[in-house]
Amino acid sequence: MIGLDIPEKTHDESKQGEALMLEKSPVVSNGRKLYIESYGCAMNFSDSEIVASILSDKGFETTNNFNEADVVFINTCSIRENAELRVRNRLQHFKNAKAKNPGMVVGVLGCMAERLKSKFLEEEKLVDVVVGPDAYRDLPNLIEQVDSGQKAVNVLLSREETYADINPVRLNTNGINAFVSIMRGCDNMCSFCVVPFTRGRERSRDAHSIIKECQDLFDQGYREVTLLGQNVDSYKWTNEETTEHVNFARLLELTALVSPDLRVRFSTSHPKDITDEVLHTIAKYENICNYIHLPVQSGNSRILDMMNRTYTREWYIDRIDAIRRIIPGCAISTDVITGFCTETDEEHQDTVSMMDYVQYDYAYMFMYSERPGTLAAKRYADDIPEEVKKARLQEIVAKQQQYSLVRLQTQLGKVQKVLIEGTSKKSENDFCGRNDQNAMVVFPKSDKYKPGQYAYVMAESCTTATIIGKLVDAPPTP
Repeated sequence: MIGLDIPEKTHDESKQGEALMLEKSPVVSNGRKLYIESYGCAMNFSDSEIVASILSDKGFETTNNFNEADVVFINTCSIRENAELRVRNRLQHFKNAKAKNPGMVVGVLGCMAERLKSKFLEEEKLVDVVVGPDAYRDLPNLIEQVDSGQKAVNVLLSREETYADINPVRLNTNGINAFVSIMRGCDNMCSFCVVPFTRGRERSRDAHSIIKECQDLFDQGYREVTLLGQNVDSYKWTNEETTEHVNFARLLELTALVSPDLRVRFSTSHPKDITDEVLHTIAKYENICNYIHLPVQSGNSRILDMMNRTYTREWYIDRIDAIRRIIPGCAISTDVITGFCTETDEEHQDTVSMMDYVQYDYAYMFMYSERPGTLAAKRYADDIPEEVKKARLQEIVAKQQQYSLVRLQTQLGKVQKVLIEGTSKKSENDFCGRNDQNAMVVFPKSDKYKPGQYAYVMAESCTTATIIGKLVDAPPTP
């Protein structure tokens, strides 16, 4: 759930191809409050900040309490079935709140919008407005339609929309970490995935607008940005007037050059597209974090082919070897799906052996869940019994817990450079923050430091998820 008071000042906008400084008149409140709840990937949370910006320009103020809101949106994820069940349950809560406040507008945003629009609008009568990821600029008009007594829908996809000129309103921010969307959509047709159908074709955002947003964030005190895209490695932007070309490696470099004190992360990479050029750029700049999320999904080449991942087991291992060679000590996380259609026990063991080979720092692990409209749903029977899927999932979860501990243990006895994010959830006496490899580090508070500053911490012990240490004066151990 996200929500925060709208800042009093708006920021400068940038248009395609050039950065323009625009004076904006102060926004006058329209007396209505906005509540947004987000689920799923970081891109959804980033989109919610775009929505908040668009509506704040129309006078809406945000609130953390949906019961006092005039407009309530839930930004949805359609990747797994349990996400849809959770959204439906939340919409029922909002429907109950609307019964007490008949003027409330309830809407669904994002990836679930297209597929479930008729069910949410007409069959179950849970919402008044349904809006897809490329139609957020139309929200003020759609809300007006609802105010006049109509239902409102816009789920049209776009080949151009990147929201490059929108300055996102940072929601539930700690003022230190921020998401920056660099592209939208996806051209990869992974057979299990709905994203190409819900977010449309791939298009990259104006590089100058991205760097300007990062610079603005740094000037406001933010010290870490995460560049977001469904497949960041395929980012490519060309200025048609100057023929300037920016690929992802160059964009990473430009972002790192904003300031050596601005940490740069990114998500997500695709094994077929991540290049040595990108890896050498990460190695070159100290403020580009040594952390790569590289989804494997399966360790078996036949299953990868059925998933339409367009790489083999051998190709993936080659990319892992390149990361280890070019960026020694780089942390690697992944996504894994167990129980994909026709997967045998032997093929599942290929995934287990891949985990043994890579020894991931972290992994997002799921049982295969057939999503309507995907290529897999059309081509293959979901034929692996639920109990088999669960058993395979439990095996890889146990394997990952083992390696998460092993990877953190390799950092013990070394000094970590930690960006302090705030007070630890478990102790008011401790700070917490992340190191270069994205590991959470907890250490005793000191009056010398505050959130947003870097601190050196000697790693003394760890759990499977957290490093525990003490403040020191020395720089990180090479």
